[in-house]
Amino acid sequence: MTSAPKSSAPSFAATLLDRGGMTLVLIALAVVCWITVRGFGTPENLMNLLLQVSMVGTVATTMLFCLASGNFDLSVGTIIPAGGVLCALILRETNNLFLALTASLAFGALVGFVNGTVVARLKINPLITTLSTMMMVRGIAFVFADGKSIGIANDALLNLASAAFPVITNSSGAIVFQITFPVWVCLGLFALFGFVLQRTTFGRNTLAIGGNEEAARLAGVSVTRVKVIIFTLQGLVASLAGVLLAARLGIGDPKTAQGSELSIISACVLGGVSLSGGVGKMSHVIAGVFIMGVVENAMNLLNIDSFYQYIVRGAILLAAVMLDQLKQRRG
Repeated sequence: MTSAPKSSAPSFAATLLDRGGMTLVLIALAVVCWITVRGFGTPENLMNLLLQVSMVGTVATTMLFCLASGNFDLSVGTIIPAGGVLCALILRETNNLFLALTASLAFGALVGFVNGTVVARLKINPLITTLSTMMMVRGIAFVFADGKSIGIANDALLNLASAAFPVITNSSGAIVFQITFPVWVCLGLFALFGFVLQRTTFGRNTLAIGGNEEAARLAGVSVTRVKVIIFTLQGLVASLAGVLLAARLGIGDPKTAQGSELSIISACVLGGVSLSGGVGKMSHVIAGVFIMGVVENAMNLLNIDSFYQYIVRGAILLAAVMLDQLKQRRG
């Protein structure tokens, strides 16, 4: 008598991990920090936390598409400061906000277009491609700024970056909790690109390319066009994040956002986006972004030295990659 074959269906725990594991981790982490870290749960710190994660979250919205299509972009870590520097430079010379914003976004889109064209049309590995443009864009940013930071004196941009919209007020009308403009931009992009990924043909094509590029091509998907669009959007959004960061700081500085590309990729992978492509969901990326943000915020409140924070960030990236590999093997 032969024994019944073992079921290949995933366990409840595995299913829970895949569908909402990082959300549960985020909730547990937030509760622990709320209890153990002094000042973590105050409205002031929570507002600061939202502002801190807004840059990583903004760029992660399009990094999701890069990773889901089976690619990644290391150049975002230099497009961010370059976009801010270019905006500050044009404002200093012309004080024309529209021109400064347009030029900065166009610059980021151009870098992304170059990345996408080289990767999609010339078939060059995205690691080599974006590593090369990362170094070139860093040099361009220093050339723009002549190696120095450029102050921003345009009141319209500064006021926009610091504009806060009340969310919670007390009985006397005093503001208890408010959300600043960069956070609203991040939340809007979460909603926009989450809809694009899950509800549009472009989003489905992105996942199809990451899952099996040749099968997607045979099914009629314009693989080259989709990849070029993804990288172009990535560059544009990274430059937008750079402009908002420069406006918050009041300067365009080529040395800002160093290493941010690793935090962005870590947040996406923590959120369940597969490094091999074909898998990704915006709600999971949001969880990954906030996990990274909560950890960094808690370390700052605990006055942990920045050198040790680098170790923790690296450990989180390694853990995220190991988790991705574990999911692939189980799949």
